[in-house]
Amino acid sequence: MSQLGLALGSGGARGWCHIGVIRSLQRQGVEPMAVAGCSMGAMVGAAWAAGKLDALEKLALEFTQSQLFSLMDPHLDRGGVLSGKGVETLLSELDLPERIEDLPKPFMAVATDMATGREIWLMDGPLIPAVQASVAIPGIFSPVQLQGRWLIDGGLINPVPVSAARALGARSVLGVNPSGRGGKPIWQANEPDSLLSRIGLEGVRDQLPEALEKLLPEPYTEMRGPSYAEVINAAMDVLTDFVRSTRIAADPPDVMLNADLKEIKAGELYRAQAAITEGTRICDAAEEQIARSLF
Repeated sequence: MSQLGLALGSGGARGWCHIGVIRSLQRQGVEPMAVAGCSMGAMVGAAWAAGKLDALEKLALEFTQSQLFSLMDPHLDRGGVLSGKGVETLLSELDLPERIEDLPKPFMAVATDMATGREIWLMDGPLIPAVQASVAIPGIFSPVQLQGRWLIDGGLINPVPVSAARALGARSVLGVNPSGRGGKPIWQANEPDSLLSRIGLEGVRDQLPEALEKLLPEPYTEMRGPSYAEVINAAMDVLTDFVRSTRIAADPPDVMLNADLKEIKAGELYRAQAAITEGTRICDAAEEQIARSLF
């Protein structure tokens, strides 16, 4: 086993790319000694540390939009549109150990204390609640009460937890950022479109009654503003981009991988295949750099 530690970053659904990164490392013959993760990085890291990465990959690739809708929680007073219970159900399918200290390999989940804004390192105690807390993206997943605190996504304070990986004993650290922009804007306005296309009726324009047709003169176009999901997505990206650049400048990893997945929104958990493929690509491309970092 190498002395390489993984710092698996936040990014919601984009974080499925961590599976591709680990698969590429396996192909390269590199076995990390520990993993620190926040948000989806914590979920993938916990599965890896438990020897359950195959099960998580299968779950991710089979996840559908209808399953995502089943996680919806209409009670917004609970702090998110996706239920924390839904996350617990997903994790329970992996048959993970009950406690972090029971994992075969060193693991740490990074979360944020809502009351103080401080970074919380979860290295012992119940495993699934720790991952739930780290994954609790504000506005999307409900916060988690753990150890007397209300905890949310660790990506708010340490989006790529390099310092946490070093604290686990890693001599060199591979950082993975699922939200590299690749030169793309954080959010871009959509092209003007017709009113009918926006409500899914453009294809039946010729079937509309003449009186209704007169109410919709051509061309009828307007620039569409951002949706709720796009606002949350952009806000999180603005925040985490700033925090990430600050933290990485102060404590850079030995190797940094930036995934180009801006077309995937944080909550689109059913888009795992594209994210995994990108994770494999960026890690394959860095094979020589990774090998040098181990010596």
